[in-house]
Amino acid sequence: MKSLLELYEKYVARTYERQPIVPVEGEGVRIRDINGKEYIDFVAGIAVCSLGHCHPEVVRTIKEQAEKLMHVSNLYYIKTQAELAEALAEVTPPSIEKFFFCNSGAEAVEAAFKLAVRYTGRERIVAMRGSFHGRSAAAVGATWNPSYREPFTPLIPKIFDFIPFGDLDAARDTITERTAAVIAEPIQGEGGVNVPPDDFLPGLRELCDDSGALLIFDEIQCGMGRTGKWFACEHWGVEPDIITIAKALGNGFPIGCMGAKPEVMASFSPGDHASTFGGNPLACAVAKTVIRVMKEEKLPQRAAETGSHFKKRLEILSEKHGSVEEARGLGLMLALELKSEEAARKTIDMARERGYLINRTAGKVLRFVPPLIIEKKDIDGLAGTLDQILEEVEK
Repeated sequence: MKSLLELYEKYVARTYERQPIVPVEGEGVRIRDINGKEYIDFVAGIAVCSLGHCHPEVVRTIKEQAEKLMHVSNLYYIKTQAELAEALAEVTPPSIEKFFFCNSGAEAVEAAFKLAVRYTGRERIVAMRGSFHGRSAAAVGATWNPSYREPFTPLIPKIFDFIPFGDLDAARDTITERTAAVIAEPIQGEGGVNVPPDDFLPGLRELCDDSGALLIFDEIQCGMGRTGKWFACEHWGVEPDIITIAKALGNGFPIGCMGAKPEVMASFSPGDHASTFGGNPLACAVAKTVIRVMKEEKLPQRAAETGSHFKKRLEILSEKHGSVEEARGLGLMLALELKSEEAARKTIDMARERGYLINRTAGKVLRFVPPLIIEKKDIDGLAGTLDQILEEVEK
């Protein structure tokens, strides 16, 4: 039998830099690789597996729904889809009451742009430097990293204006009567876990209200309890016109969602947008279970408490080690920025060898987005290990 690496080399597109492990089993915050080695997972599928791996309620739901009905298409009324929409309306910002279901975060962003243009009749989108919104044509157009955008320039609509994240003066100068929408992650994920100044999101809301532009919050990574609130925008008391959700909504089962104010969503008519697999009975049943479990286990509140403990441990490392620039983040969306990309790469490799999975973003930023069920003892174990690793890296 060919080795796994040979199969990848021959048959799988090389679109990822993969770490040299093969996970085969997971339970809670732990996964095991093909050799039986166990790791504590502080990546969680990139902020996806918030309930942990193979949560028994999610597994039960998949089994039960798969035996009943998995797909029929949106040509018909789908019971679990309507029930999921109702459940989402109970946890999203109060202004968000209607939902379109798809399969991923990028699809949710594309739907949000189409809705904004349809509603306003305008043509420009203001996005943030440091942003990440997906890899499809319009979503990557709103993504700041030139290495993601520039190779595909011929495919990208020429509608995007970028401003510095957190700069209200730039926003004021850029948002005009031609602006259909402003899109922002309340906390930037791929950009380095960047938290905005306290006046930024309220300021964007005011500027959008004054100009008639819509405000889109991309909560794909920072939403669903990750930052200690159901949605990160709640930290600043700001409600969007449109919100995008994915990742943790399915705890690993693919689902995306675009929510909007009813009067905004009403601008969509049958045929304006669609998704063959979006909102299928199985995906919606899983997402319903995820929301229920998050409520029952009070996971947003838990993320706030354990995240505070985690951030304090990271701040101690930041003060102690010269190789660290800064610790930042909210809840269980945290980062430790190092002074070099080489140090970040070494730290990830050494942590993996010692049984901890973390990842790197924005070059030299260590990102921590573990399952929301992570315990303080596991956080302390990682912090102690990072302390040792940073001492070795600095030698």
